[in-house]
Formats: sequence, C-alpha cells, structure tokens
Amino acid sequence: MSKIEELVFLHQVAAPCHLAILAESIGLKTRIVKQVSELDPERDHNCFYLIEQEGAALDSKGIPLLASRLVSHVPVALYQVNREKLDPESALLLGIRGLLYADQRMDLLLTGLRKMVADELWYDRTLISKMFRQLVSRLDKTNDYSQDNAAMLQMLTNRERTIIKLVSSGARNKEIAHQLCISEHTVKAHISSIFRKTQSRNRVELLRWAQTYQSHFELCS
Repeated sequence: MSKIEELVFLHQVAAPCHLAILAESIGLKTRIVKQVSELDPERDHNCFYLIEQEGAALDSKGIPLLASRLVSHVPVALYQVNREKLDPESALLLGIRGLLYADQRMDLLLTGLRKMVADELWYDRTLISKMFRQLVSRLDKTNDYSQDNAAMLQMLTNRERTIIKLVSSGARNKEIAHQLCISEHTVKAHISSIFRKTQSRNRVELLRWAQTYQSHFELCS
C-alpha cells in the first residue's frame, strides 16, 4: 500500500467535522469534501477516504452505497457509524478498512485513525477472531475436499481417465468404443467403475466432478 498523504472526509451534514479536527490535532493532513462530485479516486490514489454513515444512502447492511463503489479504488473507512444500523461483518468482507462509531471515546477514534493510516484494520477484536476462525475452517474443508479428489484420481486407471475426457467432450458409448477399439459393453463397464470411484450417479454429476477437478485431472493424465 502506498503511503497515505491525506485523509479525505466526505462530510455532507451542516455540523463541523469533529473527526477531521481530531485528525489534524495529531498531525494528519485532512481535506473535507461536501459533495460526492468532488471526489476523484484516480487522483486521490494516495489518500484515505472516510465516508460518513450519517445522512448517506445505505444498502441493506447499513453500508453507504458510495463506500461500496470506492473500496476497489482507494482505502475506505466509515465514521459516525450507528452500531444499530450497520452489520460490521459485511463491512469487513466488502473491504472497508475500519469503523469509527459515533459513541466512541476520543482516544479510541484517534487510535483507530492512526492504525488505519498505518495500513491496519480497525474492527472489534471479537469480530476479527470470528472471521479468522471461519477462514481457517473453510481452508480445512477445502484441503479435505482436495485430498478426497486426489484419492479418487489415484483410483482411476489411465483408460478410465481417457473415457472421462471423452464423456466430457460429449462422446456417446458407441463413439467411445469405436475410438478406443473396444466393445460398447466394455465401455459401459468402465463407466460404471468411473461412477463408483468418483461417487457420481450419472453423466451429469460426472461432468460436474470433472469440471471441478479439471486442472488436477489433466496434470495426472
């Protein structure tokens, strides 16, 4: 991440932007923007955007629609956040860097600003722990799934792998038999064995299995 040169506050309410004043008190360069049209993410690539939740158009999770559009271009955090009107997990998954709540103490607001400018996330520790556990769980399941498929591949013979490729290309039993110079009865026996080894009940499920595991399947062929 590039070094942050300026904090840009989108502040559309009439009251003063107290958070910007706090930021300036600790030596951070700030700019207050009143209109969305004044924002220029391409120009502000070294800036950190802070979008006020209060008064903004929100999605069903309480996230400002503007923030959703900006997160892929510049680092974005939300401030003046109402705890009752926002789902923090959705904000984190979207890529929002942190949440500064309207009811937080001044010292916590300042700490949050410092952390985010230093390229750290600013969320409740309990939420971060929960999301990390979910990630680890998903990775474990993915590893288990890959190991299962690897075991299936090892059980398949070279002839069966060839037949799976032909089935995937749309070839019927008669065409497979002609191409491999074997009988249709033998093709049916191979396909029954393939169904059993890949835990597929029919050709549709076999095609799904082959597509899911295609890259590894080709390497082992």
